[in-house]
Amino acid sequence: MTNDHSSQEKHVTGATIWLTGLPSAGKTTIAYELAGRLRDEGHRVEVLDGDEIREFLSAGLGFSREDRHTNVQRIGFVAELLASNGVKVLVPVIAPYADSREAVRKRHQREGTPYVEVHVATPVEVCSVRDVKGLYAKQAAGEISGLTGVDDPYEEPESPDLRIESHNQTVRESAQALHALLTERGLA
Repeated sequence: MTNDHSSQEKHVTGATIWLTGLPSAGKTTIAYELAGRLRDEGHRVEVLDGDEIREFLSAGLGFSREDRHTNVQRIGFVAELLASNGVKVLVPVIAPYADSREAVRKRHQREGTPYVEVHVATPVEVCSVRDVKGLYAKQAAGEISGLTGVDDPYEEPESPDLRIESHNQTVRESAQALHALLTERGLA
């Protein structure tokens, strides 16, 4: 009997791929580009979009440090649960605090679930021009406060598994760089 589990096996290995960065950095766009490619290759994929999670899983939470931490822990729990069941989970979530992200990484390590941290390192100047959701304009007009990277802290990952400078490459190139890392680690 030939062993052709190896090609099928990698399709059932789940992983959490956490894309952190400022608002309008390109996290969600890159996640959906990569998700399409992984699905085309036969992987089971879910995208846990930060905005959707806020609406459904974390409704009622505000943007205090404590609420942001709770939100990230909830997302991390769901991501690990899916990943431990063979799903590639792409998580484009700001997750501004290093200790919150580290707690999610440790949960994955305890469970033996692959975890990849990606810093979408787009400068705030570029993000504020992109301003996909109009948040930077609202903050500048004084309509909102607590905008991550402007008047609320964003702690950049010190040693992410991958740093993507989305302002210097296309979405496809960014997704390709992440796909190459996943391939190198036997996850794609």
